[in-house]
Amino acid sequence: MTSVLSPQTWPFDLALLPQTAHLVGGSVRDALLGRKADYLDLDFVLPEGAVETARAIARHYQAGFVVLDAENQIARVVFAHATVDFAAQVGETLAEDLHRRDFTVNAIAYHPHTEQVFDPLGGYRDLELRILRMIAPDNLADDPLRLLRAYRQAAQLNFALDPQTRSTIHQLAPLLGRMAAERVRGELDSLLSQPEGTPLLKLAWEDQVLRSWLPDFNSQPLQTLTAIDQACRDIQALRPTLIPLIQGWIKEQTPPGFHRSWFKAAKLSQIIPPDLGAAEATLTHFKYSRAEQQAVLGILRGWQYLQTLPPENLSRRQQYHLFKVIGPSFPGVVLVALALGYSLDMLTQLCDRVLDPTDAIAHPSPLVSGRDVMRHLHLRPGPRIGELLAGVELAHAEGQVTTPTEALSWVAQYLQDHDDDAP
Repeated sequence: MTSVLSPQTWPFDLALLPQTAHLVGGSVRDALLGRKADYLDLDFVLPEGAVETARAIARHYQAGFVVLDAENQIARVVFAHATVDFAAQVGETLAEDLHRRDFTVNAIAYHPHTEQVFDPLGGYRDLELRILRMIAPDNLADDPLRLLRAYRQAAQLNFALDPQTRSTIHQLAPLLGRMAAERVRGELDSLLSQPEGTPLLKLAWEDQVLRSWLPDFNSQPLQTLTAIDQACRDIQALRPTLIPLIQGWIKEQTPPGFHRSWFKAAKLSQIIPPDLGAAEATLTHFKYSRAEQQAVLGILRGWQYLQTLPPENLSRRQQYHLFKVIGPSFPGVVLVALALGYSLDMLTQLCDRVLDPTDAIAHPSPLVSGRDVMRHLHLRPGPRIGELLAGVELAHAEGQVTTPTEALSWVAQYLQDHDDDAP
């Protein structure tokens, strides 16, 4: 057996696990496929004593412990490099519990004490065929998030969707509209966060799974998503030094199970309405954080502004204003622009400016403070000071001034030329 099925890889001793416990779910599936994960995520079912077993193991190792669902007896133990869930068996037998799961490949159980695999639904056969097959339509209807999860898991596993399963999902698709936004967003984010997700997102669109959440989503954005996938591959092949830029993210703590990357944000910007107001409403509906909303809206705003400029040979002033409009969403705009036909060479030049913290165009500074301007030029506080500092910042970006002394001289000359509050 592969490593995750070996108790020696677990963060607790097998002796603490009751003989009646079985390992189930994705960890068994992935182990049988030979897939390995950096972080161990184990799920056990027990006919009785699930919460008590979790509490005892957590106490023994002084690990984190939380009851996830008191009514259904589900508890979690959190170790430094592993999460272990313990759940009460649903039904009188293990077979009955497995029959209530989503897909056959997720309904394989492993008994660690005897090293026996229990596969009443033919999940191992579907693993070999690389097919994601539902267990029963009612199982999908009971938790409609499984309708979207089918596409996400098919993308992650590089599996085909069983035709009958797809047909059933299409029929049940309206049920997804009643699910909590956070849960739908998690599945959608996963599809957007990997190139393998785009073909499956296309299938989901064809099956009308997302209609209740993205009613205006159509085939055109899907073409753009494919182009963004290709743009990322082009950058990796031709400009690998830019990869950290587009893979980075704003400084925001990431909740477990959610995804933050400019790659995903760029793709998300293309499946929501282009109108900024409607786009914000859609992002709010999905309950994206305010920081992520601003990042995605920044991509939309920056891309729309970029299209008003010449496609090549931007002046220093044009570049300065472009960076001002885009702000921290620049990496996402690069991906969208490259996907929609802009030159990689031109975009690389802009990227080089962003990567240089001393660049006066991408990282402008006025060279002097408002206090400096008021003191040296005997000006009173007011909005005019901010306007003058903005002018100095632009002059710095255009190369007209490079030192604080030159900046103050520029302000004095500007006031003289405009005969406004001149000293």
